[in-house]
Amino acid sequence: MTLAVDEVYSVLRRDFKGDLLRPGADGYLRARTVWNGMVARNPGLIAIIDGVSDIQAAVQAAAEVNLLTAIRCGGHSLAGFSTCEGGMVIDLSRMRSVSVDEKKRRARFAGGCLLGNIDQATQKVGLVYPAGVVSQTGVSGLVLGGGFGWLTRLYGMSCDNVEGFTLVVADGSMVHASATENPDLFWALRGGGGNFGVVTEFEVKLHPLRSVLFGTGMCLGDDIPRVLHYWRGFMPGAADNLKWSFSLRLAPDGESVPSYVRGRQVASESVLWIGDPDEARPHVDHALSACNATAITKNVFSFLDLQTMADWEFPAGRRYYTKSGYLKSLNDESIQHIIESLSTIPSPLTQVELSYQGGAAARVGAAETAFGDRSSPFIVNILGNWSDPADDAENISWVRNLFAKLRPSMTPGVYVNFMSGDEDDRTAEAYRERWDRLVGVKADYDPDNFFRLNQNIPPQKRADKAAETQPR
Repeated sequence: MTLAVDEVYSVLRRDFKGDLLRPGADGYLRARTVWNGMVARNPGLIAIIDGVSDIQAAVQAAAEVNLLTAIRCGGHSLAGFSTCEGGMVIDLSRMRSVSVDEKKRRARFAGGCLLGNIDQATQKVGLVYPAGVVSQTGVSGLVLGGGFGWLTRLYGMSCDNVEGFTLVVADGSMVHASATENPDLFWALRGGGGNFGVVTEFEVKLHPLRSVLFGTGMCLGDDIPRVLHYWRGFMPGAADNLKWSFSLRLAPDGESVPSYVRGRQVASESVLWIGDPDEARPHVDHALSACNATAITKNVFSFLDLQTMADWEFPAGRRYYTKSGYLKSLNDESIQHIIESLSTIPSPLTQVELSYQGGAAARVGAAETAFGDRSSPFIVNILGNWSDPADDAENISWVRNLFAKLRPSMTPGVYVNFMSGDEDDRTAEAYRERWDRLVGVKADYDPDNFFRLNQNIPPQKRADKAAETQPR
């Protein structure tokens, strides 16, 4: 691989506008670092892009010698796909422009944007783009994988709000995809991950919103199963404006948490109403009264404050490992497994996230996007979060053990942005009946599987070859 890196570096250095960093260069160590501390890799070359022509040149040069190449936007890939060992990283961090059309409620943003870049631009005119919940997340990976967040129930998933993509494909050419132009590619990009190219620009719909009413509370002891039983029955009939979610965890040792609660097993609830705060209060109050909650807070927040609220919980450099899945319903056995697991939880930072989607996202048909079926509204995300590498085995084992207990109750499928780096066997499960169509689109735009550092969909010829080698 070293020879291939040398060759690509030699080709690019002639006309490259951005920076080319090799190991040992000033800035290399900072540029190689990604969000998940479990992923410590050393690319042979980091190409920090300064414009679309740099992307085209980097893709063409690397594809010519089949150099392993990662695409980095925000570096937040749980699975570590934002970097690679020995190959090249195409770093989009300088491509963060956003333009907003207030009257049409539309925006265009560059492929290197973080969620915070978009939020800052759209909130100047009181508009929002439905995206994730951590402002430092790169928008490209989020959108291409689907995109859940605070606004999903009311306005749909991130990918549902995209009207056009411009991207560099594997031969280095530029392609535009929309409902009327390259519609198969447009379909595939909405949920099919980074399999098809480097998106340089997104064209999206925006929605009006400036502030929200946000409530929190903590349920303890017997109130934990009681509130979850109520929640699972209540949410299917809830208004789209309401997002009510739980994190089952050990209560943090913070000033806002009563001393008698700290370190105890809790169901920490967050209740969000998107809309008029006066209209919101009875809905938020009702949710928070479903158990004898403690440490209750209720505040009106600006959307910008809401979008940065979770940043401190998931800082760069921590070690993260997840397993997740969908459920048609949250049965008593699953609730019991989750609660029992808290007695052996190895890290006070780890949490089991329970959310209910439904709403606008569920009204998008299974065949309309590559993301596919949305008929299992309960999402369980077991999010391991710790600091010391010496604790890796214990934390990973805990996540896997709980997942194994919950798996029989889950429906087939998985959200690709919640997949860890050891779950390649679940990629086909994520796409299920959409797999063959995705393989065909992949073959059209990336026949040699150049873009393979992702939840990979092999092109048709590779899929056929793999099938031929299977024992009969």
